[in-house]
Amino acid sequence: MAKSKSAKAPKRKVAPRAKAAPKRARSGSARPTATKAKRPAAKAAKQKKKVKAKAPKKPPADAPIPRAAKETVYATAESMAKTQRSISVSEFFAKNRHLLGFDNPRKALLTTVKEAVDNALDACEEAGILPVVDIRIDQISETHFLVAVLDNGPGIVRKQIPSIFGQLLYGSKFHRLRMSRGQQGIGISAAGMYGLLTTGRPVKIISRTGPRANAHHYELQIDTRKNKPDIIRDAVVEWDVKHGTLVEIELEARYQRGRQSVDDYLQQTAIANPHVAFTYTAPDGKTGSYHASVKVLPPLPKSIRPHPYGIELGVLLKMVADTKARTIQQFLTGEFSRVSPRIAQEILQAAELKSRTSPRRLNGEQVKAIYNAVQHIKIMAPATNCVVPIGEHQLIAGLKHVVAAEFYTATTRSPAVYRGNPFVIEVALAYGKPEAKQTDAEKDAGDIPPPDVDDEADDTQPLAKIIRFANRVPLQYQQGACAITKSTLGLNWRSYGLPQSRGALPAGPLTIVVHMASVWVPFTSESKEAIASYPEIIKEIRLALQDCGRKLGAHIRKRVRISRELKKRSYIEKYIPAIGEAVRDILELKDSQVTRWCKNLTDVLERSRKF
Repeated sequence: MAKSKSAKAPKRKVAPRAKAAPKRARSGSARPTATKAKRPAAKAAKQKKKVKAKAPKKPPADAPIPRAAKETVYATAESMAKTQRSISVSEFFAKNRHLLGFDNPRKALLTTVKEAVDNALDACEEAGILPVVDIRIDQISETHFLVAVLDNGPGIVRKQIPSIFGQLLYGSKFHRLRMSRGQQGIGISAAGMYGLLTTGRPVKIISRTGPRANAHHYELQIDTRKNKPDIIRDAVVEWDVKHGTLVEIELEARYQRGRQSVDDYLQQTAIANPHVAFTYTAPDGKTGSYHASVKVLPPLPKSIRPHPYGIELGVLLKMVADTKARTIQQFLTGEFSRVSPRIAQEILQAAELKSRTSPRRLNGEQVKAIYNAVQHIKIMAPATNCVVPIGEHQLIAGLKHVVAAEFYTATTRSPAVYRGNPFVIEVALAYGKPEAKQTDAEKDAGDIPPPDVDDEADDTQPLAKIIRFANRVPLQYQQGACAITKSTLGLNWRSYGLPQSRGALPAGPLTIVVHMASVWVPFTSESKEAIASYPEIIKEIRLALQDCGRKLGAHIRKRVRISRELKKRSYIEKYIPAIGEAVRDILELKDSQVTRWCKNLTDVLERSRKF
């Protein structure tokens, strides 16, 4: 019995160790033991009251909701509809002015001058007037300049002045297929909009249509929300100009000479427009002038109808819906160029349509059949009287006016077509820099120095310079993205006697001029800085460059041959007298005999070399 009591004693001593179980129970790691099953009700109630005391208080109803607790509110179709509105074209370009060539202050100054000069030249040529343009740039402050361009053109009708200078996409050149410098109706009004955005100053215009007409003075600015002109002043003023237009735009800009400057632009414009006379006043007060080297206006291009090859299906659908022709044959012969009644019959037969069908009764599938038939019918290329190239003689005359060289050549390709649009490619080359001709050219060019061409660059010859034109307008920026540059880089100039590294321009004192004339130049952007690389355009430029390159190669080879002959001749002149002296000493000849002997020997040597 004693053993049994002693055996039960340790059980009573071990029992207190179970007190650690509640700690594990609070931590969730162990379940309470059987000894804790009978917990007093008072202790449980006390613990429950303690837990309730730790619970957060309920916030009042008017208390602000914490940011983290707010729910995301998404838009609905109705709420989105309330925020939608149309955007005017001027409002778009005001926020994206880099698309129009107003990337930076220096480029903005060039773009403003270019747009004003382009409008002046187009107006003068269309009116049959030899252009005389005066460009003046005044510096008002460190960053503000005033650009004033005066021309002797036909002037502008009073009611048209506000729309021309205060509304984007307004003009007479967009809807006609005829060569012209401007074609979008954006340029000069965009320049005025840039001036308004950067200085807050309106555009000032004075225009007169004739000696007996009133001179109208306008001050206006563009309303970008409505794309409409906001007229500030409209008055009749005294003006000592018989006919013409004066445009003044104040803008934020930066003036700097050198490449891609206003000076460089005017020099290049004189090359492509030898019939134009310029006077120019720079911000620093220096003046210069370019006199017209050709006193005859270029022929006036004629407007043509669209060519079937250049029409897309959507455009054809709209033309069919808008036509006033009674039959589909009248529509084809009347709305398109180079479509005779015979060609129209072939198109309709291929489309399985009758010639007397009314265009209004055609459905989409029938119009598509006409479109597909046009692609397989051989149609004559469009007329080229809508495109007027500069001409080889005029191009060389303009090039001599600015670039001094010892050799000039030019070529004008036959008209070609891309997407139904006719175009002509012209190329001119100027090679060498003789000092005498350099002086004469600088005199003719006035006080504005010609573009710099380094004689040496790291002990190597300088690279050739490319001057690009589109419809007689210089292209100053984005040279690497232009089809003209790509065609020039892809040509093997080594075969014409010029050194050239792989993928680079040829080296040497060479100026390359390339001009594209077309009813619609395919620019890569609205700023009109580079020509798109259509295969037809690339091909024509390459062929024109090869033609001029062969002439240049013949000149270089001839010059090398003459140089070698002159070097050999100098040897004769140097050593024949010494040989004569030796012969006289050996043969004891008289001076007259030695002179005659030297002359005979020189004649024999020159005849043997066929010099």
